[in-house]
Amino acid sequence: MVNLTGIVDEVARLDALRALDMLDTPPEAEFDAIAVGARHLFGCKFAFVSLVDADRQWFKAACGLEASETPRDVSFCTHTIAADDLLVIADTREDPRFATNPMVVETPFVRFYAGVPLRVTPPGGGAALPIGTLCVASYVGIWVTRPIRRQFWLALR
Repeated sequence: MVNLTGIVDEVARLDALRALDMLDTPPEAEFDAIAVGARHLFGCKFAFVSLVDADRQWFKAACGLEASETPRDVSFCTHTIAADDLLVIADTREDPRFATNPMVVETPFVRFYAGVPLRVTPPGGGAALPIGTLCVASYVGIWVTRPIRRQFWLALR
């Protein structure tokens, strides 16, 4: 798992996530529409609105994958939260952080990933903390030029 120590206050981040009371809730049309739109906009096989809990990544909305959650230690979105910025991986097989990830070497064989953090202000106030991501992924690697990175950033944030 990615070490978030020193990057974000993990306790405050988890408190902010849980204060939303969204984990394990039924699907909602609004979130599904966001995931479907992102998937179509970028022509990717997968799109998610994910919430990253202590030990898992739970999908509030998911397109292209039947799972409702994955273990956090194989989560691409954990890396997005750690960066607290747009994360684009053109070919996961070429990135040492992901080359041996089960999501890369086994079904669904993710080759491309792009995600932006979703942030909320903690209940007591303060700086917004990343609690999840809006992301897209594909089983085909995508060469990402600077203009395309900007397009991802503008569309996904």
